[in-house]
Amino acid sequence: MTIKVASAQYPIARHKTLNDWKTYTEKWVKSAVDQQADLLVFPEYGSMELVSILAVEVQQDLHLQIAEMQQLLPAFREAFTAFAKKYNVIIVAPSFPVKVKDRYFNRAYVYSSKGEAGYQDKLFMTRFENEEWGIHSAPKQLTVFEAEWGKFGIQICYDSEFALGTHHLAEHGIDLVLVPSCTETIRGAARVHVGSRARAMEQQVYAVVAQTVGNAQWSPAVDINYGYTGFYATPDKQLPEEGIIATGIPQAEEWQIIELDFDLIKLVRKDGQVLNFKDHRPLVTAFRQETIRIVTTQV
Repeated sequence: MTIKVASAQYPIARHKTLNDWKTYTEKWVKSAVDQQADLLVFPEYGSMELVSILAVEVQQDLHLQIAEMQQLLPAFREAFTAFAKKYNVIIVAPSFPVKVKDRYFNRAYVYSSKGEAGYQDKLFMTRFENEEWGIHSAPKQLTVFEAEWGKFGIQICYDSEFALGTHHLAEHGIDLVLVPSCTETIRGAARVHVGSRARAMEQQVYAVVAQTVGNAQWSPAVDINYGYTGFYATPDKQLPEEGIIATGIPQAEEWQIIELDFDLIKLVRKDGQVLNFKDHRPLVTAFRQETIRIVTTQV
């Protein structure tokens, strides 16, 4: 089974109105669909461009902006629901800081032709999120998304730098981990890509990175962005010798679209040069004081 995955190198753009944002976003979706993509992956915090339609004083306040963004969340969800249905694709929307009771979680929603399928919250927070922005680590729940062609999971940015999440997702059947990311520096982007390559090798899965690019000086949250897309596999039979399927040109505003063959994942798990996935299975990877809950949803 093969599918075409589109990963975005996505700029934080300014918009005058919500309709402007919808038109702009639909152009991105249509562009990937026109290239026969089956699954579209937007980056972490790509939703922060919605702040540009709010008042200037809101744009400049780190905490006020995520509070005011909540009024735009229903329209955000409705738009991606409509796009996925109209174009008959699966979309991992740009992650959105969602208020749950008295806390904000960094949440990536997933959509398909059937509607909103579910979401994945970020578990590991960066220092900026924790110490300056007020975004919190979410309850320890991982979602397995079941599509007609297979299962996938999501590890948002910093989460990809830890083996825990992908280990548990692979235990529950995923062959693909998607990594929406937002980083400021070459070092930050490198950590995410190195982590994603490691996760691909450890669990013998595909890993796909989507990142924000360019500058948005009007935004104190996502003012500087450095990124590029990456498609990774384990370095094994019939897969790239270094595990690198493709990487994008840093800072270019574009989709990278690659066809992935899931039969190759099954091959290396069954009869690879090494059996990383099998040999990882006896390992215990867990939080010391919290239980990880796994949920499965259809897309």
